[in-house]
Amino acid sequence: MEAQGQLQKSRVVKVDSEETWDFYVTRADSQGCPIVVHFTAAWCVPAVAMNPFFEELALSYQDVLFLSVDVDEVKGVAKEKKIKAMPTFLVMRSGSVVDKLVGANPEEIRKRIDSFVRTIRLSG
Repeated sequence: MEAQGQLQKSRVVKVDSEETWDFYVTRADSQGCPIVVHFTAAWCVPAVAMNPFFEELALSYQDVLFLSVDVDEVKGVAKEKKIKAMPTFLVMRSGSVVDKLVGANPEEIRKRIDSFVRTIRLSG
């Protein structure tokens, strides 16, 4: 009964600085862990609307690191990754971007992540 009353801890890591970004990306790369990044902005309604969906994805793919980056808070990372519109989703592996999707399209995002994760599981 007790567990029902507790909030589930988010699996999405909110990146609040370039140092935090570097830490998580470096750690994931060293562990061979793929990363999915949601670039968002508080003022962008479609990007904010994707947050619950992104949380759901993070719960579905326990072997993937999910990061959320507010482009106004962590401008350096957004600039480095050439983020021009929100929401933008990046799929990364070994420090490199392997897929990029711009826009709030839950079905396409799920399809691409699923395909990517299956490829990694088969090869790994």
